[in-house]
Amino acid sequence: MPSYTVTVATGSQWFAGTDDYIYITLVGTEGCSERTLLDKPLYNDFERGAVDSYDVTVGENLGEMELVKIEKKKYWVHDDWYCKYITVKTPSGDYVEFPCFHWLVDDKEVVLRDGRALLPKDDKTRLVKQHRHKELESRRKTYRWREWQPGIPMSIDANTHKELPRDIQFDSEKGVDFILNYSKAIENLCVNQFMHMFQSSWNDFADFERIFVRIKNTISEYVMQHWKEDFMFGYQYLNGCNPVMIQKCTKLPEKFPVTHDMVADCLEREMTLEEEIEAGNIYIADYELMEDISPNSTDPCTLQYLAAPICLLYNNSQSKILPLAIQLGQTPGKDNPIFLPSDGQYDWMLAKIWVRSSDFHIHQTVTHLLRTHLVSEVFGVAMFRQLPAVHPAYKLLLPHIRFTIAINTKAREQLICEFGIFDKANGTGGGGHVEMIQKAMRSLTFRSLCFPDAIKARGVDSPEDLPYYYYRDDGNRVWDVTKSFVWDVVCIYYDSDDTVQKDEEIQAFVKDVSSFGMQDLDCCGFPKSLKTREELTEYLTVIIFTASAHHAAVNFGQYDWCSWIPNSPPTMRKPPPRQKGVVDVKFIIQSLPDRGRSCWHLGAVWALSQFQENELFLGMYPDEHFIEKPVKEAMELFRKRLAEVSSVIKIRNEGFQEIWESFICDKTWESG
Repeated sequence: MPSYTVTVATGSQWFAGTDDYIYITLVGTEGCSERTLLDKPLYNDFERGAVDSYDVTVGENLGEMELVKIEKKKYWVHDDWYCKYITVKTPSGDYVEFPCFHWLVDDKEVVLRDGRALLPKDDKTRLVKQHRHKELESRRKTYRWREWQPGIPMSIDANTHKELPRDIQFDSEKGVDFILNYSKAIENLCVNQFMHMFQSSWNDFADFERIFVRIKNTISEYVMQHWKEDFMFGYQYLNGCNPVMIQKCTKLPEKFPVTHDMVADCLEREMTLEEEIEAGNIYIADYELMEDISPNSTDPCTLQYLAAPICLLYNNSQSKILPLAIQLGQTPGKDNPIFLPSDGQYDWMLAKIWVRSSDFHIHQTVTHLLRTHLVSEVFGVAMFRQLPAVHPAYKLLLPHIRFTIAINTKAREQLICEFGIFDKANGTGGGGHVEMIQKAMRSLTFRSLCFPDAIKARGVDSPEDLPYYYYRDDGNRVWDVTKSFVWDVVCIYYDSDDTVQKDEEIQAFVKDVSSFGMQDLDCCGFPKSLKTREELTEYLTVIIFTASAHHAAVNFGQYDWCSWIPNSPPTMRKPPPRQKGVVDVKFIIQSLPDRGRSCWHLGAVWALSQFQENELFLGMYPDEHFIEKPVKEAMELFRKRLAEVSSVIKIRNEGFQEIWESFICDKTWESG
C-alpha cells in the first residue's frame, strides 16, 4: 500500500509545543487519506522546536497533493500548538512543502495549501478555489474593522491584546506590556525616588543630570552637552528624531512677518533676506497643527501649556542649518513677538525650548503614532481580510506587519487610552493627542507615504542644496533597494498590467484600505484600484517601507535625542512668553517638566527605543512563506543590496565625530 512520509515542525518560541492529540488528513487530486493520529509510542511528540516524521499509509495513490488538514484535540487541558510547516514525501519520492506558521488553539483545525504563491487565476480545481474562498470568509469574521476614535484611521475590533487572534499576538505579552516596560525602565534608570515628585521643580539645568547619569550613550550625552547651541537645534531638523518638519521657504507667510533688518546680522552672503529666499537658502518649520490643541488638564494641580510656533531656518555658508527667527504663535501681534538670536540669552533659549517641545508632540503623535503605527495597522487588517495565505502579496507583506496590530492594541489598552501612561507626562495627554491625529488626517495622503515624493514636496530633495541630510539620503537608498526587490517579486507573479487589473483579491485589498481603513476620506487620496505593475510595486513598497525603515528612523532614536529633558520637553508648565526681556533661568526651569513628569518621560523614551526580543530587521525572513527559487534569489539579492547600503552608512558614520566637531568650531551664531 502507498505510504506518505509526513514531517511536522513545531515552533521554537515559548509554549509552542503541545501534548494534545494531532491528526492529519492528506488531500490529493485523486482522493484523500484517512484521518490519521500522529503519534509515536513512548515518544513525546510535538515538543518545542522539534521536527518529527510520521508515515501515513493509504489505500491508493492520492495523486497530486493539494491540501493538508491538521486537527488538534484536547488531551487533558487545551494546549495551544504552533506549527511551522509540514512536508509531505510522496510514494514517488517528491517533496511537497506546506508552510503553516499558525497557532492551533482549542479543538480547531487548519487546512493548508502547498507553499507555491498563486494568484486567483492560477487555481484550477474546485477544491482549491473553495478553500481560498472559505479562508477569506473566515478571516473577515475574525479581523473586523472598528473606529477607535472618530476621524482617525480604523483599527482592529479588539479591546485588549488577549482578544486578538492568536496568530497576531506577541509570543510573550510581557514583551509589549507598556506598564511593565516602563517599570523596568524606571528601575534601570534608577529614578524611582523622583517618580511621584509631581509639582516639584528641578533646581537648575545641571539638576536634570540626576536622572540622566545611569544610562547614557554617545548621542544622548552629546545632546546634553550641546543642546543650548544653535547648530544642535538646527541639526535635529535634518537627522534628529523628527526629521520631517523642515521645508524649503519660497515665500515668507504673512502670519510670520520677519524682516531683513531683524536678521541682517545673521546672514553671511551679503544678500537680503528676500534674496536668500530666492537663492534657496531659507527653510521653515511650521507647527500650525498644534494651534488650538487642548493641553493636558488631567492633573488639576499642574497647569500645562502648548504652543504652535513657526521657526525660520538658515542654511549658512558652511551648510549648517541654524535658527533665524522664532514666533511662538500663529497670529502675529504685539503679544506674539518674533524671537531672534540677537535677543537676550534666556529669551532665545526659551523660544528654542518651546519649538523643541512642539516638535516632540508632533513627532510622538503624528510622525510616529499616526504615520507609521496606525497606517500600518490599516494595511495589516485589510491584508488579513482580503488576501489568502497563498497570495504572493500576503507572503511578501506578512513579515513586515504581523505584530503591528498587536502593539497598537496594547497601546490603545495602556498607553494612549483615557488615564493611560500618555496622560501622565505629555502636554497633549487627556485628549489633545486625539485632536492632533484628527487634524493631521487632513494632510495624510498616500503620496506623502511615498518617501521620495514626501522629500520632494518639502523642497529638500537636493543634496547639493541641503547636504548632511542623512535621513533623506539613507531613506532614498533603502527605498530604492526595497522597491527594486518588490518589483522583482511582482514580476515573478504578474506578467502584465492586465494581470494586476484582473486580480480581484489585490483590488479588494486596496479598496478595503481606502474605503474602510481610511474611511473613504477624499483628502487622503489612497487609491481604490491598481492598474499597472508599477502601481502595485509602489503600493507594496509603501507598506513595507512605512512599517520597517521609516518606523525605525523615527522610533529607535527617541532615547538618543529626547532623554535630555530640556532638549525635548514633553510638557511645559508656564505659558509661552508674550514679551521679551522678562525671562530668567528660574522661569525656564519652572516652565520645564517637574521631577515626576521628567521621570515618566525618561522611562517612556527609553522603553520605546528598545529592540524587542528576537527583533527582525529589513531583509530577514526566517519563516519561509515563499518556497519558489526565483523569490528566494530575489530575497538574497535584497539582503546583498541592503548590506551594501549599510556599509556605505557605516563608513560615513565613522567620520561623524569630525563632522560634529567642525560644526562646533564655528560658533559665530551663538548668542550669549
